[in-house]
Amino acid sequence: EVQLVESGGGSVQAGGSLRLSCAASGFAFDDYAIGWFRQAPGKEREWVSIIKTSDGSTFYADSVKGRFTISSDNAKNEVYLQMNSLKPEDTAVYLCARFTISRGVVSPDPDYWGKGTQVTVSS
Repeated sequence: EVQLVESGGGSVQAGGSLRLSCAASGFAFDDYAIGWFRQAPGKEREWVSIIKTSDGSTFYADSVKGRFTISSDNAKNEVYLQMNSLKPEDTAVYLCARFTISRGVVSPDPDYWGKGTQVTVSS
């Protein structure tokens, strides 16, 4: 079955870094895009970044652009989110999700989600 498992979360001080991993299984990794979302208490779920694993194209939310980097290791079926210069407002549960692709166009919403990993940034 399709599985997405996040890891790498933890607690860091403002200005620190974390690297999240999303391990994918149960599907053809290169046929999909993988994105990261985050959800903080009392806030809407926010899209953070996405990577099209077939060609490596990437996109970022304005709130993280310049600080976060998404990447993939297709041989390992893993997607990473390198988070630098972390701020308290980055505190959230981070989830990875799968997006289908049709005729080269990524769907607007994911069809599978991981369970998430907690990131806490203290000031």
